[in-house]
Amino acid sequence: MSNTNCSINERIVDMAMPCLYFLLFLPGLLLNGMAAWISLRLPEKSTFTVYLKNLVAADLLMTLCIPLKATSDLHKAPVWLKAFACRYSTVLFYFSMYISILLMGVISLDRYLKIVRSSRRFFCQNLTFSRVLSTSLWIMLFCATGLPTMVLTNRPLINITSEYCMSQKGDAGKKLHKGVTYGCIVMFCVVCILIIFCYICITRTILQSYRNSKCNKDGVSHKTKARVFIILAVFLICFFPYHALRIPYTLFQMDRTDSCKEAALRVTKKVLLWLSSTNICLDPLIYFFLCRSFREKVLETWICRTLSPVFVSSSNETSL
Repeated sequence: MSNTNCSINERIVDMAMPCLYFLLFLPGLLLNGMAAWISLRLPEKSTFTVYLKNLVAADLLMTLCIPLKATSDLHKAPVWLKAFACRYSTVLFYFSMYISILLMGVISLDRYLKIVRSSRRFFCQNLTFSRVLSTSLWIMLFCATGLPTMVLTNRPLINITSEYCMSQKGDAGKKLHKGVTYGCIVMFCVVCILIIFCYICITRTILQSYRNSKCNKDGVSHKTKARVFIILAVFLICFFPYHALRIPYTLFQMDRTDSCKEAALRVTKKVLLWLSSTNICLDPLIYFFLCRSFREKVLETWICRTLSPVFVSSSNETSL
């Protein structure tokens, strides 16, 4: 739809966004497929490994939802596909994104306890607790957001406009959508505050460790601790811009007085949502740099596949 009141052409953006999602899908599927294959072979020896496996599952689910989301956003996509995406795949896309956000908050708290409170062991650092917590997050979030949205997105799709998903919702569905939106914003803010608090404390601990260290060998420990900031970097790059805009966008939807401003917010929201989905390509960096067993498995697999042709060719030469 092209907005005649301003210079923003939403039609061009609507054509470009599916292409960007398709470009993101291939590397995301490769990285998360490999991460899932490796994580299945990792023993759960620490709480971080448990949370890591759940984060891999969330990223893989989000990756698998991208083709349906991108295809349904195409201008000539069939009506049944748009209806299916609104009711199922898009809901799972957002669900997996917020599972990732919650797990990043839990992982940050876990790193905080390990680095800042390393002298004590808390009950939440127990393997059983981490498994129960991870399972509870999946169940509670799906029951609170995903399942009700699927049930109440039950009207036939008639008008294919920029708000076609909302046209599938009745009054109860629209009220639920508003409540879920505000709830997710609040949840993100709580997780954001938790992560910022954890990393402020981690920063202070690392700086204090630098001051107290006098041996060169401590540099290895500092580098290991500094790697934990990759979680903060991925969180801020992927999720913060989208949610910083989501708050004014949601408020503006309640009072639509400026169509040009509405179009600008809508276009920006689409671009920032795509930026949020790039976490499927950035999260593997967390696995690689923070999980030693995952890193060793990746290197072991890569070395074996690289050297095996060399060994085969050398053995053939020897037999000749």
